Amino acid sequence: MLKPETPSSIDRLWPVLHQEAKEMQKREPTLALFITSAVTGRSDFAAALGYILAEELAGSYVDAPQWRTTIAECHKADNRIVAAAARDLAAVMERDPAARAVIEPFLFFKGYHALQAYRVAHWLWKSKREALALFLQGRIARRFAVDIHPGAEIGVGVMFDHANGIVIGETSVVEDNVSFLHSVTLGGTGKEIGNRHPKIREGVMIGAGAKILGNIEVGKCARVAAGSLVLERVPPNTTVAGVPAHVIKISGCEKPAQDMDQLLGGRQSIRTTGGEPPPGSPEE
Repeated sequence: MLKPETPSSIDRLWPVLHQEAKEMQKREPTLALFITSAVTGRSDFAAALGYILAEELAGSYVDAPQWRTTIAECHKADNRIVAAAARDLAAVMERDPAARAVIEPFLFFKGYHALQAYRVAHWLWKSKREALALFLQGRIARRFAVDIHPGAEIGVGVMFDHANGIVIGETSVVEDNVSFLHSVTLGGTGKEIGNRHPKIREGVMIGAGAKILGNIEVGKCARVAAGSLVLERVPPNTTVAGVPAHVIKISGCEKPAQDMDQLLGGRQSIRTTGGEPPPGSPEE
């Protein structure tokens, strides 16, 4: 699913990340050894990312050096994965007000770490190394409280805010520039087999605690309100809310995933005003 990328974004990112790491070392000497090992002592962005992920994932059966070797193999085999990591980091900086400098999510935000570790698991899955991919899935779930099947397809510019409790099933598709808040589920509806999980199109924002179940589409630039249970197709550029969810209005902004507007204010509900429903809505 990853598209070809040029290295220019990584080339711009690495000097900034390196400089911020040096400044953090000066401000907090207690972290000096950690920052040297993770960033300032590394040759490039991919090496730094590989170190961070390996240290987070290390356990009794697969240690940090073994993970570093596997991650480096992944990054070397497909440079789009490193470019995706850079795009994801930029997405965090654009959308999360808690991220004051690039070095902060890179070192400390587990949503970012979980997504990049998934990208390695997905590469293993596609490379027919299913056993290690599933082992890594379990390790990510235990370490970061994020459970993504390695068969899922996830684009770039994706952000997991807080990340706790995110679950993404095997046949899920998440396109570019999507934002998840915590406790989001992209799941099935039972014991069905085959293509059974949601398809999330570009620019969607999914609020905290939302559950989207079944092989249904959430259209481009839609917004799913916090706590919603989505069981039917969501038209593009709409906001859905409720249990079960229904269209309550147009999305209210061009790019919900970037704007991160959690409120349902703005334009009046199409159900209460008697206005025309958006194209493709259940009321059309």
